[in-house]
Amino acid sequence: MSAENNCVAVKDSFALYLYGELSFDEEERVESHLDACAGCRKALERRREVQVALDNIAIEPAPSLLRSCREELHMRLAEERQPVARHGWWEQFTDMLTGRSGFGHSGWLKPAGALTLVALGFGIARMVPVGAFGIGGAAEMGVMASRVRYVEPASDGRVQIVLDETRQRIVSGPLDDQKIRVLLISAAKDPSDPGLRAETVGILNTSAQSSEVRDALVFALRHDLNAGVRFKAMEGLKPFAQQPEVRAAMTQVLLSDANPGLRQQAIDLLTKGLSRDSAPQGYDRQVIFAMQELMQRENNTYVRERCKTALESVKASTETY
Repeated sequence: MSAENNCVAVKDSFALYLYGELSFDEEERVESHLDACAGCRKALERRREVQVALDNIAIEPAPSLLRSCREELHMRLAEERQPVARHGWWEQFTDMLTGRSGFGHSGWLKPAGALTLVALGFGIARMVPVGAFGIGGAAEMGVMASRVRYVEPASDGRVQIVLDETRQRIVSGPLDDQKIRVLLISAAKDPSDPGLRAETVGILNTSAQSSEVRDALVFALRHDLNAGVRFKAMEGLKPFAQQPEVRAAMTQVLLSDANPGLRQQAIDLLTKGLSRDSAPQGYDRQVIFAMQELMQRENNTYVRERCKTALESVKASTETY
């Protein structure tokens, strides 16, 4: 293997090396190479700094997610404590279809059984009028759909029924309403719906002067897996490109974002207003270091040229040391 290919292979294993996930022999090979290669040692230190910074990022789960998890845990524990006997004909039928009885022991009926139950449920819902099952108060509570999760007899002879309910309601208000803003920031971090995140970030962009909204946009720019969402977040952050936390996020994009369009926007914003009268000591050194590193590995011509021009304008070297 050539020296260049050997360096590439070693750099590819840096993440596993830093987390101690390599085998003993692999770790020995990496360390032997590092002893003899100054370039890879510098690259490892840069990777270590980035990894430490990423490890220090605390991602706070939404309160609604925590509440949902706690409720689910409570219901699961209750199910374990109060197993419900299944002796009726419907229970026996569903047991056979889903493999909970001897008929479905091999499991081959499970997929077909699940589809059968879905089809039956859909057909019954179409044929039976609302309220036919007598779940009292559902209409008054505005419940759109409900399902019995489990039932539990109480000591006084009453029966406690836990329902899973799906309910929709519309909340409206101005963007400066704290409740509206909290809901929007939560939606901007919804991991399951990139379309919702993109639409929400576009709305939040109009209120980016608020520090909490700006924090949400910085979070999206740093962590969102959808390039469209990251583009919208960067649009909202453009007027604040000189603020330290925004510059740090854009520097991260410049160094590690796989989308060349985002890297081009980042370099434009980071170098805006830079002239030959600027001095390195008066400019963000982290940005200069990032541009110097990019000069060694960036394959996008536009980004490379902007980096080179910016470094020359502040009389900084286009190489790393």
